[in-house]
Amino acid sequence: MLTISEVAKRSGQPASTLRYYEERGLIQSSGRHGLKRVYEPEILERLALIALGRGAGFSLDEIRSMFAPEGPNIDRQRLRAKAKEIDRLIRKLEKIRDSLRSTAACPEPDQMQCANFKKVVTAAGRGEIPPLFADMKGKRGASSSK
Repeated sequence: MLTISEVAKRSGQPASTLRYYEERGLIQSSGRHGLKRVYEPEILERLALIALGRGAGFSLDEIRSMFAPEGPNIDRQRLRAKAKEIDRLIRKLEKIRDSLRSTAACPEPDQMQCANFKKVVTAAGRGEIPPLFADMKGKRGASSSK
């Protein structure tokens, strides 16, 4: 059995996050040893899966739905959909990167005089270059920042 402080140390997650994950039904303690929560050693693998899911942009609710009592039950269709979402984000990032490079390379002393930069500004004004994390913001807020 591992105490909450041991799990926090081994997983790199603060104890407050572990308590929050427990509140949200993502993890479960095995009980208490004195006043401290204790966990089975397998909790570290579950926390690694949660970290992987968070890194891929899944909300905590989405991650929780992938855990069944007998173990992880990961929906492959959901993974494919998330991969497509990441592909869209990559394309968006590439457009933004290219725009930044183009603007930085402009020989004009004032970027507002640069033809390429004016094109970028016009494209952004038409919504062709949306804010970088606009579509992720709502999802992050719904799943908390922890």
